[in-house]
Amino acid sequence: MSTGRILIIRGGAVGDFILTLPAFAALKRQFPGVSLDVLGYPHIACLASTGGLVEAVKPVDARPLAGFFARKGELNPELASYFAGFHVIFTYLFDPDELFRTNLAKVTKAQVIQAPHRPNESQPLHATEQLLQPLERLAIFDADPQPRLELPAPVSTATRTLAVHPGSGGERKNWSEANWAALLPQLAATTDLNFLLVGGEAEGDRLQRLAATLPPSRVSIARSLPLPELALRLRGCTAFLGHDSGISHLAAAVGLPGIVLWGPSNATVWRPKSDRFELLTAPGGDLACLGFAEVWSYVETWLNRR
Repeated sequence: MSTGRILIIRGGAVGDFILTLPAFAALKRQFPGVSLDVLGYPHIACLASTGGLVEAVKPVDARPLAGFFARKGELNPELASYFAGFHVIFTYLFDPDELFRTNLAKVTKAQVIQAPHRPNESQPLHATEQLLQPLERLAIFDADPQPRLELPAPVSTATRTLAVHPGSGGERKNWSEANWAALLPQLAATTDLNFLLVGGEAEGDRLQRLAATLPPSRVSIARSLPLPELALRLRGCTAFLGHDSGISHLAAAVGLPGIVLWGPSNATVWRPKSDRFELLTAPGGDLACLGFAEVWSYVETWLNRR
């Protein structure tokens, strides 16, 4: 297929989308003359356009799309015309009864390829490798499984900045705030690092409280930034330290080295896909069992190696 249009439909959270980036990159590499669109949550899917991986982003949560998920649903004419313009459509949507695929077939002659909406944790394959498997239908077998966001090189400065994300989507994945409040001042006292504290609504006032433990001239906060802006801020940092979260996947995708304090998730499937990232795994997957002294020793040794 030297020309034409391909659509990828991908919902999910930040991490889910970033883990699908290798599929976008593989399609662009295999079919350089093809126009590639994404139907997704615009505030997340815009990462693909920021990285030059798609030509257009369309919202997956638009109300007119609802009819495509109903048996004998009313199919919006504008969306029907949009779907009819593609030659291949990959859908990563949850569609157990194949209602969406059935309705798509009514409005488009595109080859519709069903992809997993969520990786199978019983398989000993990383999420990116599982999300790439549907591309084999187009004879793509050797895709790079590492998510990569190609962004402009940061302006060189004499300062080194450690990006820190002291939160995640669930408290079971978080090291305690008290531990972070002990670790960050220790890092400030023993290194020349500056600190970029990263988070969103899930962190509440945690970022402000932790920033207060650091020298004001050496800390800044990036809270609830648009993802493309956050990606650029991370790209300018020296390294990353955080939890199992979408932000960790974003930091890995822009090329940072990093450490993730890892809790209960299946690391084989969900760890950041980067040989520059290391996991410090909590005993039994319980981050409450990961002591300050162990984390401090690990981080100090890692920074000294770098």
